[in-house]
Amino acid sequence: MSAADSREVEMPAEALGRRVSCEGERGTVRYVGEVPPTAGPWLGVEWDNSERGKHDGSHEGIKYFTCRHPTGGSFVRPKKASFGVDFMSAVRDLYQFNLQEVFGPQTTIASKTVEVSGFTKNRADSLGVVSLRHREVSSPGPGDQIRTFMPDVRSLDLCGNLLSSWENVAEITENIEHLRELLLSHNRLSLISDPVSLSHAFSSLNVLSLAGCQLTWTQVRPGPHTMMSQPLLPLPNDSLISVNVPLDVVQDLRVLDLSSNPLVQDSILSLAYLPRYTYDPLLLFFIGGKTGMFTTLKVLILNHNNIAQWSAVNELAKLQSLVELSFRHNKQLTNDLTPQTANQLIIAKLPQLAVLNKSRVLPDDRRGAELDYIKTFGLEWLASGGNRDPAENRPSATFTCTHPRYLPLIQKYGAAEEGELKKQTPFALKNQLINSMTVQKVKGLLSRMLKVPGAAITLTYTGPKMNGSEVDLDNDLKPLQFYSIENGDSLLVRRT
Repeated sequence: MSAADSREVEMPAEALGRRVSCEGERGTVRYVGEVPPTAGPWLGVEWDNSERGKHDGSHEGIKYFTCRHPTGGSFVRPKKASFGVDFMSAVRDLYQFNLQEVFGPQTTIASKTVEVSGFTKNRADSLGVVSLRHREVSSPGPGDQIRTFMPDVRSLDLCGNLLSSWENVAEITENIEHLRELLLSHNRLSLISDPVSLSHAFSSLNVLSLAGCQLTWTQVRPGPHTMMSQPLLPLPNDSLISVNVPLDVVQDLRVLDLSSNPLVQDSILSLAYLPRYTYDPLLLFFIGGKTGMFTTLKVLILNHNNIAQWSAVNELAKLQSLVELSFRHNKQLTNDLTPQTANQLIIAKLPQLAVLNKSRVLPDDRRGAELDYIKTFGLEWLASGGNRDPAENRPSATFTCTHPRYLPLIQKYGAAEEGELKKQTPFALKNQLINSMTVQKVKGLLSRMLKVPGAAITLTYTGPKMNGSEVDLDNDLKPLQFYSIENGDSLLVRRT
């Protein structure tokens, strides 16, 4: 039983915009008042899970509130909704210590006893990591108690709670001096009009998780009074506020998790190049206005988003310290590609990447991806004004913007010969599946077809441009695409 289950919570005086839970579902209060012909107050709730709702905020032809989903809303009586508990009550409930014992001789925290001398403040030194996941935390509680009991907390998990604004979060984190990791996934947090005033509460973070927070944004004209010409950002109720972005916070951020948000490519453009694209609440209000502010960001997680343009991946190359990227299930971008093809494109575009989707990028993987990139887009390069003679190599601005890594790659490997260039055709899934198969899988298929042991099979390939020479497919773990096999080439199978 959570802390909210153990006590009856009255409806707060300002319930509008607050987060609530009811029968295991979470939502946001969008309306408070009567709904004729019934008597008494109702809460109009927009549910996180649209299947929990019944309508779009309308009843008998009257619009009481607005939902993003046509069946995302419903009305509930206040007594059926929980508005949650404050942070310190949840801590006390979970770790089973009594705040009244703060001035006593002993305090038990997480089954450990801390001695207190006289009337000095108790220090919860045993709590380096605090997890309040799904504990219905909705407000900070007394700040002095947070400072007293959380002096050495470095990791705080507040995922899946009832926090409704970044101001609530800041009132907690500003009292935890050494906080380095903050997990806020699956909350719905609104912005405030003066976010700069909260920047101090997040300046020490190294790790931030905002997965499943339904972060969205639209590029709109910058407001005249916003810091660094920051734009206006849309809020859930479709109103607009000006957002100031401080320049001196999260400079030590190393890990950022933005999985399962409806992020589009403009979001990534914003993250990687804030001087140009400053319409970015990706880190909401506490990220600065220069690419240099992200010099320590090493791990970025963007799984399950709506990124649909490769220009977004190009921009990630500007994150100088980025070495690990998770980019799974961005189907609008990779739906027509095999995972192998998509991964090769990402590797070729991001020279500093060492780990992609939890798999290490080996030197051979990088070399194969980069050489294939040169061949794949070589004809486009030539058509745009590219030339193998460095003195005559003047590709168009459009090409270099679309393929910013192409010129560095031909400087690294040299331009591909004309016979090696691949004609650009729409991606064919069948051909990609074949190319993405490893040599080992091909041997397995041949073994079953020819009824011979796979270990007895050797593979080579030749082609009309190879003057009778053959290339050994000598690495069972590599895909056929690694060897740049093209249409018209012949795969030679021999039994040893």
